[in-house]
Order: sequence, then C-alpha cells, then structure tokens
Amino acid sequence: MKIAFYAPLKSPNHPVPSGDRLMARLLIEALERSGHTVTVASELRSFSSDPAGEARADIDRDADAEVARLSTLWELEGAPDAWFCYHPYYKAPDLIGPHLARRFGVAYLTAEASYSRRRNQGVWAQNQERLIESVRSAAVNICFTRRDRDGLLEGASEGRYVLLRPFIDPAPFLAQQPRPQPGRLVTVAMMRAGDKMESYRMLAAALACLPHAPWTLSIVGDGPLREEVASLFASLPPGRITWHGQRSTQEVAEILRQAWAYAWPGTGEAYGLAYLEAQAAGLPVAAQAVAGVPEVVRHGVTGLLTPAGDVGAYAAALERLLTEADERDRMAEAARRFVTEDCSLERAAQRLDDLLHRHLGGRA
Repeated sequence: MKIAFYAPLKSPNHPVPSGDRLMARLLIEALERSGHTVTVASELRSFSSDPAGEARADIDRDADAEVARLSTLWELEGAPDAWFCYHPYYKAPDLIGPHLARRFGVAYLTAEASYSRRRNQGVWAQNQERLIESVRSAAVNICFTRRDRDGLLEGASEGRYVLLRPFIDPAPFLAQQPRPQPGRLVTVAMMRAGDKMESYRMLAAALACLPHAPWTLSIVGDGPLREEVASLFASLPPGRITWHGQRSTQEVAEILRQAWAYAWPGTGEAYGLAYLEAQAAGLPVAAQAVAGVPEVVRHGVTGLLTPAGDVGAYAAALERLLTEADERDRMAEAARRFVTEDCSLERAAQRLDDLLHRHLGGRA
C-alpha cells in the first residue's frame, strides 16, 4: 500500500530527539518492513499551547495551505491508499488528513490518538471536536495502551479500536550479553520541565532514603534543566553519580548492559520506550504503576511497579532489586524475553500489516 504518514505533534524528521520522534520513526520502519511505501506527507507541526492566540491562527492558515498543496500533488500523481496519523491529541490535532481523506476517498487511520473529557472545555473544545470527528471516521484507531483506548471509547464509542503493544528495535540492545555490575543503577531521560523533572525529583528523594545500600547511578541524558537536575542529587553521598550526557543508541546500549537495574519513576509517562530498551538490554525496571507504564513493564515479572507518588515504596523497590540478586536475575531474563517476543519491531511489523489488510484490505 501507499501510505501518507503524518505526525502533527512532531515530525519524524524533527531535529530534537524524543520518544514521539522515535515512535514515529519506528512505525514507518515497521510499515516499510511489511512492504508498504511510506511517505512523510507534511512537516506541519500543529502543536500549540495557546489555541486562542495568534499562533493558532497561523497554524490554521498553514494547514489550509498544506491541504491545497497536497490536493494539487495528489491530483497530478494520484492519491495514496491511506493517511496514517500518529499521535493526534487536543494540543496537536490533525488539521490536514481528514479533509484530504474525505475529498479523495482515502482510508484514514490513527495511532496513539488520545482523548480526555476533562479537556473538553473553553479554548480546547474545538480541537477536541476535531479529534473525535477524526477518530469516528477512521477505518481503525491503533491504541498502544488500554488507557488511551478507554479514553477514546468514552468520546466515540462507535469508533474502531485495536491494541498494539508499544515496541522498539531491540537489535542494538540484544547484540551483546549483559555484564551487570552489582549495585549500578541507570536511567536514561531528557532533562526538561514537567513530568521528566518530577521523575528526577522522585528518584533523588528515593535514593536519599538508601544511604546504606551499595548503589551507584549512571544518568544518561541532557536538556535545558541539566543544572536543576544536578542540584537534586547534590546532597547524596559523593562519588555515587556518573553523568554521561546525551549518547548515541550504541553508547546507551553499552551503558545499559553494564547496569544492575533500571531506575526511572516515570511520572506521567505515556508508556516509555526507554523501559523497553532497558529490558532488552537485560535490566529489570523500577517504576511507578502510572498511565501506560504497566503496558511495558510486567510487575513482579520484568520489574517492580509502585503506587504513584509513594517515595518510600519506590525506594523499597530499588532496595529490593539491589539486594535480592536471584529475583533480580530472574526478572532480567524475563525482561529480555518479553521485549524479544512481544515488543519487537519485527513483531509489530507483522501485526501492523495484518491490521492494514483486515481493516483496509479492499484498498490494497
């Protein structure tokens, strides 16, 4: 099939790395592995934190221009078989695809669309309506978490929904055998305001509860709040923290395989691809049982999940992984197996191909 791919929040070609950019790229690779031809249809970023302001008006004008540009292109070269929209939500709606799909009779589908009634107020109401209209009209909506699916069902019960487990390309993390160093924890995360900062804050507080435990922590990541993050760990015993900064995938894989466990609370995480990367490298995970994290970490099997906001419980989970070596080893083996069997790029490619033929089969 010929697929026009669009990510209104962040293009797969965006220069700044993030989980959104990575997932967009993985979806494209999975589709291409199944023999489909994928083209990034537009670079327009519809994201706005001020939907009533001048920026919103500019985005609407740019979206109209993109609809006109693509209409002309498709009239000349032919329309694709499907428009694939990744991660539309109330701050980044798809302002292009629904118009083109109706005009050209192109199948429309979404992946990781999200909806919550509590956003159905004030200046966001129009974007919420746009989102629900798109979801209702979609041939299929691919949901990475039950939480997202349940939210969409609440807004559009008549929509068509399927679950696809979040996935990664595990190859760089499976390439070498783990060489875990006892006591070494690791986290990989950007340093920015909001949920990331809250997770760093919780991690520092939990480690402060464990001065007696034989831990060290490797932190991989960078960002605008690097100094603020560093200050959170300043009162911890000296020599325990190693700051790696931003690293390549291969370098991250090498750091992970030498660690004992992966420590990241995951406040507000949609699901967290970094958890899958850590598990592929053979690490059990300590995280909170929040949002979509239970979709990618199996409590008691591949890691330990603790109640949201409970620093004491999170510290206890870290100590358990640090001190219960046999349990840690069992979880490490299960974690690698889980990603390989359930969350791999190859498995996702097969699943996506099946979904396309089942829901769009007449167009292939």
